Amino acid sequence: MFFIVVLLIWALMHAYVLRRVASIPFVSRHIPVWALVAGGVLLGASYIAARVLERLEINSISHVLEYVGANWIGVVFLLLAAFLAADLLTGFGFLMKQWVPLIRTVALAVAAVLIFVSVVQAVRAPVVTEYEVRMPGLPKAADGTVVVVASDMHLGSMLGHRWARARAAQFQSLRPDLIILAGDIFEASRDTHDRWLPVLQEIRAPRGVFVVTGNHELYAGPRPILELFGRAGFRVLRDENAEALPGLTIAGVDDVAFRARNEQAAISAVDRALANRAAGATVFVSHTPLHAERASQNGANLMLSGHTHNGQIWPFTYLVNMAFPLLNGRYDVNGMTAIVGRGTGTWGPRMRLWKRSELLRIILRSQV
Repeated sequence: MFFIVVLLIWALMHAYVLRRVASIPFVSRHIPVWALVAGGVLLGASYIAARVLERLEINSISHVLEYVGANWIGVVFLLLAAFLAADLLTGFGFLMKQWVPLIRTVALAVAAVLIFVSVVQAVRAPVVTEYEVRMPGLPKAADGTVVVVASDMHLGSMLGHRWARARAAQFQSLRPDLIILAGDIFEASRDTHDRWLPVLQEIRAPRGVFVVTGNHELYAGPRPILELFGRAGFRVLRDENAEALPGLTIAGVDDVAFRARNEQAAISAVDRALANRAAGATVFVSHTPLHAERASQNGANLMLSGHTHNGQIWPFTYLVNMAFPLLNGRYDVNGMTAIVGRGTGTWGPRMRLWKRSELLRIILRSQV
């Protein structure tokens, strides 16, 4: 039923966008309606076709269709937003009737510019955002510890080995003492994960690489991915904690999707992850930025999350913010610092509007 509802919404979005495109005089003079409809149907079905072919292991075609289909999702969304703004201005064509064709033409042009900008922003290297965080309990000897954080890399057919190796090199250029991978490292696809081992082994830090699961690890089938993380030398934290260096503990939980979004089970996982830890300062890692209050009650000094992508494509940001009050950047939660990264890669469309992808470089400071 959920799949049927999604398909219905997707079809209605196409009907609305194509109807508005067809109403533009330049388009109606040069492109027949049947061609617009056929193009919309083919493009709209391309992402679903990619997933079907992937299951049949026809990867050479599925990867092309996935790229086309995923980006088409972003294109349709920006066209929808532009035409909806035009319709609100003109009362859906009942006001300023003589200006409606021009306004819709301008809306199409604006959408085209936004699509171009979003593609350019997505293919640029992630920007590095730096923070300093004072950590009660952090020993003086650990003052200045550098933590590099990546989330939402979504490695797979769209973000492949070359992109991942570039990120590994970027990690090293930031001279981390330890690296934290905050979930959704892999995309939910039928990938041959073994071939990623040499790539993951290039991600390294003197004090280790710590990783928690995201919802896409669950969708992809977590067992082979978790085994791969272990073979790469990563420390996987599943509702548990580990000491990264004397006086600094990293605690992490499986994503809430692993618990079917059961609120009580998720809260219990936070409690388990932060229980029985060594004395000193604590960094708590949760892919989804939820239960920050519980983490602060359990004594965490710093919480790190991703998942939101900061909405990835504006103005979708505002809808995401309704679900996740901790959307992007730095927050204070009852004295605990919470930092939400907007994602190192992209999900779905290879598009970002307005802000680029992001790596976090966090310098930990003691209060001694």
